Amino acid sequence: MAVRIGDVAPDFTADTTEGTINFHEWLGDSWGILFSHPKDFTPVCTTELGAFAKAKPEFDKRNTKLIGISVDSVESHKAWAKDIEETQGQALNFPVIGDENRRVADLYDMIHPNANDTLTVRSVFIIGPDKKVKLTLTYPASTGRNVAEIIRVLDSVQLTEKYSVSTPVDWNDGDDVIIAPAISDEEAKTRFPKGFKTLKPYLRITPQPNR
Repeated sequence: MAVRIGDVAPDFTADTTEGTINFHEWLGDSWGILFSHPKDFTPVCTTELGAFAKAKPEFDKRNTKLIGISVDSVESHKAWAKDIEETQGQALNFPVIGDENRRVADLYDMIHPNANDTLTVRSVFIIGPDKKVKLTLTYPASTGRNVAEIIRVLDSVQLTEKYSVSTPVDWNDGDDVIIAPAISDEEAKTRFPKGFKTLKPYLRITPQPNR
């Protein structure tokens, strides 16, 4: 069964490179990003884990915990971590789940049999402090993810959770946003004191409210 936006993220207990965790308990009041890798000691995954580790301070600023997973053992992950540090110039600084029995991968529908019936695709789940799934992304095994894009969508999701706005195409943190159509102009004047520009009755632009 696919895990969809708005669903409660499936809870689980698993061994990781930083010890045994209960997922919901580990998340606590933080946001979380759970992302899968097809296999240890593979080239694209090596570059990705290095990039996520380098970007960890940006996720920390956003109260967001990172956790990886692949269908290899914790011992394999720890051995692979040495290669990641050597080739990417950055040590692993977040846990990676050992999932040899594919229990977590199956919970999150990370095995796509028509792509590969044993390895996980490159899934990304952004999970809120309420433990609900806010965003999902799925990449084929051959395509590395864009960490800057994941930070961008995290910024959007966190902003739109707090304010009655949405973010337009190619939006980045600090850009103007769109006022929700359900909000009247009168209410918008109160809720968005910086003002707004009406392009169409359903398309009103305002400066990012938390800036």
